[in-house]
Amino acid sequence: QVQLVESGGGLVQPGGSLRLSCSASGFAFYDYGIGWFRQAPGKEREGVSYISTSYDTLYYADAVKGRFTISRDNAKNTVYLQMNDLKPEDTAVYYCAAAFSTGSNWRRTPAYDYWGQGTQVTVSS
Repeated sequence: QVQLVESGGGLVQPGGSLRLSCSASGFAFYDYGIGWFRQAPGKEREGVSYISTSYDTLYYADAVKGRFTISRDNAKNTVYLQMNDLKPEDTAVYYCAAAFSTGSNWRRTPAYDYWGQGTQVTVSS
């Protein structure tokens, strides 16, 4: 059974940090690129970051560059998203997703084969 399980979300004050984890099982994790997406109420789901199978290709949305860092540990079937200097506009449900091939656009949600259920991140004072 394929599973992607996000964890690490919560309530944090502006300027704070959180580390999200995405744990995978039931498929060949090392063959899949992993993306992080987020969806705020009333907005479309948007790509936040992406990491390739071999760790060497990383992408970030402009809104999070310099604040978020994606990493993966293939031995643990886990991808992480370190989020620093969080802002209220980062509030959303965060999802991880696995893609065997994203083609030329890592933000394209139909390219992803498997999705997690999401974890809520709320940035508020």
